[in-house]
Amino acid sequence: MTGAHADRPAAVPGDAPAAPAAGATADRAPDTVRLTVGQAVVRFLAAQYTERDGVRRRLFTGCFGIFGHGNVAGLGQALLQAEIDTPGLLPYHQGRNEQAMVHLAAGYARQQDRLQTFAVTASIGPGSTNMLTGAALATINRLPVLLLAGDVFATRVASPVLQELEQPYAGDLSVNDAFRPLSRFFDRVWRPEQLPSALLGAMRVLTDPAETGAVTLALPQDVQAQAWDWPAELFADRVWRIGRPPPEPAVVARAAEIIRSARRPFVVAGGGVIYGGADGALRRFVEATGIPVGETQAGKGSLPYDHPCNAGAVGATGNPAANALAREADVVLGIGTRYSDFTTASRTAFAAPGVRFVTVNVARLDAVKHAGLPVQADAREALDALTEALAGHRTDDAYRERVAALSRAWDETVVAAHRSGHGARTGTLAQAEVLGAVEAAMGPRDVVVCAAGSLPSDLHALWRTRDRKGYHVEYGYSCMGYEIPGGIGVRMAAPDRDVFVTMGDGSYLMMATELVTAVQEGIKIIVVLLQNHGYASIGALSESVGAQRFGTRYRYRDPATGRLDGALLPVDLAANAESLGVHVVRARTLAELTEALAAAKAADHAVLVHVDTDPFEPSPSGDGWWDVPVAEVSTLDSTARAYREYRDGKRAQRPYL
Repeated sequence: MTGAHADRPAAVPGDAPAAPAAGATADRAPDTVRLTVGQAVVRFLAAQYTERDGVRRRLFTGCFGIFGHGNVAGLGQALLQAEIDTPGLLPYHQGRNEQAMVHLAAGYARQQDRLQTFAVTASIGPGSTNMLTGAALATINRLPVLLLAGDVFATRVASPVLQELEQPYAGDLSVNDAFRPLSRFFDRVWRPEQLPSALLGAMRVLTDPAETGAVTLALPQDVQAQAWDWPAELFADRVWRIGRPPPEPAVVARAAEIIRSARRPFVVAGGGVIYGGADGALRRFVEATGIPVGETQAGKGSLPYDHPCNAGAVGATGNPAANALAREADVVLGIGTRYSDFTTASRTAFAAPGVRFVTVNVARLDAVKHAGLPVQADAREALDALTEALAGHRTDDAYRERVAALSRAWDETVVAAHRSGHGARTGTLAQAEVLGAVEAAMGPRDVVVCAAGSLPSDLHALWRTRDRKGYHVEYGYSCMGYEIPGGIGVRMAAPDRDVFVTMGDGSYLMMATELVTAVQEGIKIIVVLLQNHGYASIGALSESVGAQRFGTRYRYRDPATGRLDGALLPVDLAANAESLGVHVVRARTLAELTEALAAAKAADHAVLVHVDTDPFEPSPSGDGWWDVPVAEVSTLDSTARAYREYRDGKRAQRPYL
């Protein structure tokens, strides 16, 4: 296993008490415990810990669940019994949507640098398959989440049962097999004896920074309720130590040689910098060498926005400063990035002839990308080694002055966008004005949360992050609906920080239900809902590919045309949120928005601030390109023009070989 191993220490002070050795009787060996499979799962999960840099944490903070016939008698009964017999063993939390529960666990895990998470349980059939989207999101973003999916009867005595998928070619297939390609580890426990190896396999992956993602254990409903004599040692405390694999000295020497040869080196800081706690090492490295940094979505916050070496967002949603430096770079040092198409601007961002790559990543999959020099190691360890190897080396004054000038110019653009006065002139605020007001209302350690639409693009380019955990945009899967449950997870992980969830009306309509969870649990989040009556991001994209914003606006069907281009729908999302128990404030002007955000910041409960925005007023952005194919032939002039522009953009793509 990469980067982690397990042992079994004494109990950790301050954590939940170890469960009593219940179940032992006179006719049973004292080193066994008789429990159902569901009860054994709960006991085992409560005894798992992670440790990194000498700090130990419970791996599972609790379990989110929605119960049905596939898990209520097994895991549901076990969680109830634990709550009554041993309070705090594995606290249960109630969700409203199975997908949302997984998002909540993912948001929590990300805020905790992947060292803690939640288990999530759902019933057989639609309950479990509702978690598929969440599983994909967790795996793509490399976030540890444990899914305990109810499954069909192992005995098959009454097949087909309610919600069972019958396939004539495979009698052992169930809907849960859909989790296989979405999970980093999958197992189905057909018999109680199989549970220990399944649980240990799950922990191996959940605690491996190179392999982590969604882990799915499919638990047949009859097996969950079945009793078994378990070895007591299965429930002893285990610590999974998260290591920091060092780089090979010869590889560090070669990487340093390549960087020394560069005239215009450039760093791409990805999520691995944040998760690995390598932000301090990055700061030491760039201050010693003068190399500028561009940040990915997951890596934003690697340096404070105003650090002299921070050029800001890079890639398709990057700013002009970072993108200019990326285009000119002759050596690119990627740290903890998986080089998605947004980071590379669909492989057009790094345009210098002969550009070379050095890539630091704990995962071999990512370290070897772009045919550069792979440095497979922990980000912090690698950066410290490179800083030492490059002692005395520094970029020239002219290059550092260029970085500073580009960054100053972009910051002036950002300030101007925040103060554009568009709302005062037109009666509807521009999105950049709203983001400026939100940024101004937040404290230095508060967290902004987002996931999909035009907001992630604007946040990546415009947002001025001050804290390494202050920026939380899910952009690996860019999943509409993630925002509210993800924000709840962030707040549960960081109760001392205010969490500002920014979202459009399209995302709100996807998954507003977890507002009820926030109300039920007394979890304060501040939701800033931008109402623009449609899909602003895809509308703009549709226009750029010649599709004229087709199908992206919320309008009545016009009887005259037969198309959805009539009057706006009279949807009142503020009233909807109010009906879910959330305190709602409507803001129409910048002054009202500023006042509403200040009141929300002072509140001790969940608040939603509703503000109308203009979807046709673009925010300033960089010149990054994104490869979205355009119809090669069309009777529409708009599409024909878009295809000519697309063809021109394709010419700049590079194979990076």
